[in-house]
Amino acid sequence: MNRQSHLDPLAIVLMTILSASWGVSQVAIKVANADISPLLQAGLRSAGAAILVLGWSALHGGRLFARDGSLGLGLLIGALFTAEFALIYVGMLFTTASRAVIFVYLAPFVVAIGAHLWIPGERLSGRQVAGLLCAFTGVALAFAEGLRLPTHRELLGDAMATAGAVFWGATTLVIKGSRINQISPDKTLLYQLGVSAIVLLPLSWLLDGPGVAMPGALSLGALAFQTIWVAFVTYLVWFWLIAHYPAAKLSSFSFLTPLCGVLAGAALLGEPVTPLLVAAMSLVGVGIYLVNRVRRGTA
Repeated sequence: MNRQSHLDPLAIVLMTILSASWGVSQVAIKVANADISPLLQAGLRSAGAAILVLGWSALHGGRLFARDGSLGLGLLIGALFTAEFALIYVGMLFTTASRAVIFVYLAPFVVAIGAHLWIPGERLSGRQVAGLLCAFTGVALAFAEGLRLPTHRELLGDAMATAGAVFWGATTLVIKGSRINQISPDKTLLYQLGVSAIVLLPLSWLLDGPGVAMPGALSLGALAFQTIWVAFVTYLVWFWLIAHYPAAKLSSFSFLTPLCGVLAGAALLGEPVTPLLVAAMSLVGVGIYLVNRVRRGTA
């Protein structure tokens, strides 16, 4: 396999597209929530993407069901993934997409702190600590703005998005720190999608009933975007990128995602972008960049 030591124009373009797609995904969740209950929406997304992963793996000869001792860890990352998306999707009922994307992208900081504590050789540097402080200052500003809003409903959604970020970070830590990182990316993704579909679809029926009230074309389009583009195409492209380019250099692009999410919420949903929200977004974005930026001379 031809592995690059730096990011060429192809990698830069693809990472920009991925970051923008992940930011816009929060808007798509918000749009589909208008017609489809959050848990059902999350379950349908996972089920549809899981079917696509199965088809893709069959095309290139993947062995998703070979016994490799990964079942226990696979079920664990599936459970963490399920909790993450249940919290994010339900939380989007209470807060705006522009606010939610800031809190969801606390996940890189959860990973940085967890790796410092539990994964040998991944101690935080001074630059990363500065990035953490920068991001948490931004989050504090966003929460402070929530306290000034009339209903305080946003605070519940913000808290659920933050909890979702913790579960997302925990999923990444389990993958990074255990032998499950030795199995194929297809299988890792299928564990997460499969478990969440199996849990969320029945749970949505028990809690919400059918959950669909004559969904319109916009809601169905938003669900299709999440299922086909975000959960299937962008994840496969991401796995291809990290197989061919330095993962740390790729991760430094994730600072773009909160920016794209806030801009998409304003442009597509008409959500207000206040000075405090801009400051929060900027601080979180800079923090993500500092935490993931590679030292000069390293891959």
